[in-house]
Amino acid sequence: MAAATRAAQCLLGFSRRAPPLPPLASLLISRLSGGAGAVCMASSDAAAPQPSATVAVPGAAGPVRVVAAPGLPEADFRKAMDSALFRRWLENLQTEKGLLTYGKLSLTQILIQGVDMFGERVGFLKFKADIVDEETKAKVPGIVFARGLAVAVLILLESKGQTYAVLTEQARVPIGKFMLELPAGMLDDEKGDFVGTAVREVEEETGIKLNLEDMVDLTALLDPTTGCRMFPSPGGCDEEIGLFLYRGRVDEETINALQGKETGLREHGELIKLRVVPYSQLWRSTADAKALSAIALYEMAKKEGILPLPPRGSLANL
Repeated sequence: MAAATRAAQCLLGFSRRAPPLPPLASLLISRLSGGAGAVCMASSDAAAPQPSATVAVPGAAGPVRVVAAPGLPEADFRKAMDSALFRRWLENLQTEKGLLTYGKLSLTQILIQGVDMFGERVGFLKFKADIVDEETKAKVPGIVFARGLAVAVLILLESKGQTYAVLTEQARVPIGKFMLELPAGMLDDEKGDFVGTAVREVEEETGIKLNLEDMVDLTALLDPTTGCRMFPSPGGCDEEIGLFLYRGRVDEETINALQGKETGLREHGELIKLRVVPYSQLWRSTADAKALSAIALYEMAKKEGILPLPPRGSLANL
């Protein structure tokens, strides 16, 4: 009973935050030509070599060379080296399941290929890591699209004995299609406020105001060794998603008002329409990995009897 109680308590996501990242100085960046504490950058002369640096990574055989791809501006290289995305990736190499933890793989070089800025911060980072199997000396596929931490919310609304799920329909240029998916968004900072971001993204994308205390962290159900997050595409992307559940009651008029409603921050390019579908049909209505994963966690939690009961009288506010 005590174990079940602890499992149920860990579902509440408002107390969970990602661990803060260490300062960049702890990565021990040094100049290639000697001298500690600086990054060796090329001049603006077109004939000069590309910016480069070395990083001391625990578990690596020696200092790891980091170099900019041809054409990458020096300013972008600096931002990439300083970014939370890059530092978090380096930290992951040294965790309990990190690639460098047991000495079977070695990291020799990192090529920074591209940087996309979201205002003042690095939003996306593209790089290639040369990681070698020490036994076979073969390279492990090392192309990385870094985008960091994100959240998604399974919103279930009960109305007249029927349970509905709220989805967003929006243009997804990488797949060249419109996509039905759970309301979701990226974390904007290093603090890792998953539940706060989830509530804010739902309000921005759907107009529904959620109560913080009613949010349930579904990914907290996973074994702690997983990191308690979902990785949708670890073969090429570092994205980690916290999946949350919200349950509320609404009247029929609210369901009708949500159906087809246009939302999103249009000044940021968000062209979103809401779609409301019966929960029983959700698994067949979308190919969104976030939605399908949330369904699996939700159903298994109910089956195991560790899902908290929804708050009494919990009404979704529009």
